[in-house]
Amino acid sequence: MSYAIIRNAKYTMNNLNGIYRHNERKNTNYSNKDIMREKGIKNYSLKNCNMPYSKAFKQIKEENNLQGWIKKNSNVVCEYIITSDKDFFKNIGEKETKRFFQTAYDFVKSYKDLGEKYILSAKVHNDESTPHLHLVFIPVVHKKDAKSGNIIDKISCTEFWKGKNSYKILQNNFYSYMTRAGFELERGLEGNKHIETNELKKLTDYEVIKYEEKANLEQEKEIIDTEELKKEYKRIIRKFNTLANHYTRIKTYTDKEKEHCRDIELQYYSIKAENNRLKKENKTLHNYIEKGIKWISVVLNMPFERITRLINNFIEKDNKENDRNKSSR
Repeated sequence: MSYAIIRNAKYTMNNLNGIYRHNERKNTNYSNKDIMREKGIKNYSLKNCNMPYSKAFKQIKEENNLQGWIKKNSNVVCEYIITSDKDFFKNIGEKETKRFFQTAYDFVKSYKDLGEKYILSAKVHNDESTPHLHLVFIPVVHKKDAKSGNIIDKISCTEFWKGKNSYKILQNNFYSYMTRAGFELERGLEGNKHIETNELKKLTDYEVIKYEEKANLEQEKEIIDTEELKKEYKRIIRKFNTLANHYTRIKTYTDKEKEHCRDIELQYYSIKAENNRLKKENKTLHNYIEKGIKWISVVLNMPFERITRLINNFIEKDNKENDRNKSSR
């Protein structure tokens, strides 16, 4: 016969982000090797929480005007781990497994008149060796205010679990509720332990059961990861500032070079325009001289080539004379 297993764990505000990341599968790596990431699509929520548990806690506290003095080390949230053994879920099938967890969820809503609004999250994990439910809730007690006489809702883990037999009562009530719903389960041994720990490892996911203890590997890993991320963030900021300084220097140099290139480009177009002007002027002068020589050859009745030769000889002698005068100075 399979056991009806319900375990409770208590958490302070500092623990909430760690269990949120584990339950909602927000971590990249997990120490629990039984987690099969490819089966994560089969996980589902009976009550969805789309924000970190710490934020959801503060929102519910404010919306419902929850009373209670909360200190740094106060337990503000509890978590039920609800499951049975592998064979139990295998035998009842997928449809009945869903009904099992929905029934367990309904039990928690009604137990100690908690109410659904104080449940932060209810997540069924099917990506581990045994299906199980993580149900996170605020331990709210409904009591009469001493001053006003009105009924108030107060956060108090101590009062919610008041009495040394509180867990025994929880287990008895859970067992009765589930068996009345038609599930063939055993209550388990009296006391806080259903069975020995080494046997429990065979029945259900040990990473889940370890939530009862203070050692939460995901939370520790979250803290380590956070510190590493802080260091990496600072390193990236330093690197960014160095690159920003390099960029500023390079941009200043590049802007100057671009301005210099623009000046050279303007000079180029100016010289090009001047060159075209001189080409036109040279062509005009060449035509003028050629026509002048032709006119002289007609007036003097001399061949065009002879006049050209005489002019060239004159120019050559004149150039030599100018060169001698320059050298004698």
